[in-house]
Amino acid sequence: MVYEADLDFLEDETDLDSSVVDLDTLAVLDAHPEPPKPDPEEMLPLLTDTVTARRMMAARAFCELQDARAIPHLIVLLTDPCPLVRVAATYALGRNPSLDAVEPLISQLDRDWNGYVRKGIVWALGNCRDRRTLKPLLRSLRVDISAVRLWAASALGQAADLGYDAVIATVPPIIEALINDPLAAVRSNCAWSLGRLCRELPSNVVYATAVDALIQVLEEDGDLGVRDDAKAALLKLGDTRGIQAIENLELEII
Repeated sequence: MVYEADLDFLEDETDLDSSVVDLDTLAVLDAHPEPPKPDPEEMLPLLTDTVTARRMMAARAFCELQDARAIPHLIVLLTDPCPLVRVAATYALGRNPSLDAVEPLISQLDRDWNGYVRKGIVWALGNCRDRRTLKPLLRSLRVDISAVRLWAASALGQAADLGYDAVIATVPPIIEALINDPLAAVRSNCAWSLGRLCRELPSNVVYATAVDALIQVLEEDGDLGVRDDAKAALLKLGDTRGIQAIENLELEII
């Protein structure tokens, strides 16, 4: 269970932890063709406009557009007085990942009071695929609110692209969250990330511990969705013990 970036934050006043999808809204969207993307030449000057609504509109435009010229301005907007501008800037930087944005994103993650902003920062950091992101993402997975932990859990799966040492450092905290986090959706994302990370590991003690954790969740977690995600991770790994555990559970059902 991995969630794509939801860009309705400027219009949706639902609870931060809500994952309810309005099917009627989706039906309306399907019935109308997607409008053309904003013109980057028009949006770039608005990133530095003195009017808050224009900065917000421009930052949101770069959630759809990829243009390196916007990155320095989006970094500045991470500290904008308006939280709606800041959250739009985080998602825009997630769509326009840059190594230059990593440290500013980390700094803002440490000090921003707004959960929506921190959620967007975590998503953007995951897209940066940079070793500097691991410590702040792991900290968010441990101590932040549930919606931010949810995104940190999936963002940490990108450590698979950062090499063996990054994977080894990331697996144990994800195992801990997989077993202990109170929110099922966080545990589900941990299962997905753990499966992705383990594909980069040799058959060593870290790999074996991760498989043990996935099997434990498969057999014991109280949430069906979490068990399904643990099963999917084990199937993708093709681990013998994992496959046997899945078969044993299916025989018990029969």
